[in-house]
Amino acid sequence: MTAVPTVSISGRACAGFLFDMDGVVTDTARVHERAWTRLFDGFLADRGRGEASFTSDDYLRYVDGRPRVDGVASFLASRSIDLPHGEESDPPTAHTVCGLAARKDALFLHTLDTRGVDAFEGTVTLIRRLRDTGVAVALVTASRNATRVLDTAGLTDLFDVRVDGVDVDRLALAGKPAPDTYREAAHRLGLVAGECVVLEDALAGVEAGRRGGFGVVVGVDRTHHADALRAAGADVVVSDLSDLEVDFGTT
Repeated sequence: MTAVPTVSISGRACAGFLFDMDGVVTDTARVHERAWTRLFDGFLADRGRGEASFTSDDYLRYVDGRPRVDGVASFLASRSIDLPHGEESDPPTAHTVCGLAARKDALFLHTLDTRGVDAFEGTVTLIRRLRDTGVAVALVTASRNATRVLDTAGLTDLFDVRVDGVDVDRLALAGKPAPDTYREAAHRLGLVAGECVVLEDALAGVEAGRRGGFGVVVGVDRTHHADALRAAGADVVVSDLSDLEVDFGTT
């Protein structure tokens, strides 16, 4: 049997690297946060009840890394706001959870189309070195727009396997912080969780890595919340993946 190529992080031999997209591979987390802020600030203002605006803390706690509909529901629950769930086909004008999710998507895509998106050089360099070593790499994201984002960033062929929001719907996978999407990616690579590294900037994604029993969970701290990432289950926290210590020697 041919040996599976591995590299080492923190003394653990790892055969697969599972990357979140927004904030880890592409600089889209800030685009998402702006879209969520515009959505909820407009929604709260329309209610006319003097409710506090949507904050960066709200973004990290309730929506970052989650599927859109889950993010809407989570934030509304934090403010004790009850809306009908609605249907996936609801338009952005619908006063439902699904309608708000559609409105957020429209805001995000408008910014993506008008401003484009950049990739994080440290992440792309790491992925290319892993691929050169023969280590499998996967993208794991709640976004249904993963193909569009990767195309815009020029990264279409960077990953061996991709699990995105379309797969979440098609396979009825639970979104992060449940570990289902990461487990699905490991399965597609022919690996078990303990052989894989999860690389995440979102608290929900780090929690998914911890709950799934993955070999190493790396927190990427781009917004100065290292302590929260560690509390959620990150084994290692770095500000950029160019700072991640990976042993590419024989393991």
